[in-house]
Amino acid sequence: MEAGCDEAGRGCLAGSVYAAAVILPPDFHNEDLNDSKQLSEKKRYALRPVIEREAIAWAVGIVTPEEIDKINILKASFLAMHRAIDGLKVKPEHLLIDGNRFTPYPDIKHTTVVKGDGKYLSIAAASILAKTYRDDYMDSLDLEYPAYHWKENKGYPTKVHREAIRECGITPYHRKTFTLLPEQLELKF
Repeated sequence: MEAGCDEAGRGCLAGSVYAAAVILPPDFHNEDLNDSKQLSEKKRYALRPVIEREAIAWAVGIVTPEEIDKINILKASFLAMHRAIDGLKVKPEHLLIDGNRFTPYPDIKHTTVVKGDGKYLSIAAASILAKTYRDDYMDSLDLEYPAYHWKENKGYPTKVHREAIRECGITPYHRKTFTLLPEQLELKF
């Protein structure tokens, strides 16, 4: 019984980091299931209820910007995965982790898989859940802070997002330990 785990929102300037853990049946098959970054938004949202309905178990874990600032984004990503694993109604015997590093989860062996969301269906399913739940969250924050255009950029460091930080300052959802506005280097002659 393996659970695939992946996160979303690690490289963002704002918002929580989300992770999901998914245990799929051994005979699960879906032609459309792939790394969430390779799928259109419409396809990701179409797959979410399929995954939720057909998975043996699934859960989402969240780590807030305040927690990210205290422990750093890498540890926060692993903590979000641990919280997702904590939420599974069935305990997996093994974990498949997208990436090349992971903080071991107590009493469950794991394997890290670089680009695992394109290699294992359970990781791809976790990728889709983490991404869609985080996108929903960022869309809701966009209603509160429309100047940052989070509905479009989801908190990633786009030019529009950085301009909004420059003009409006930061929000309670920004990660204060991140470089929100990089300094411009000037050449002096």
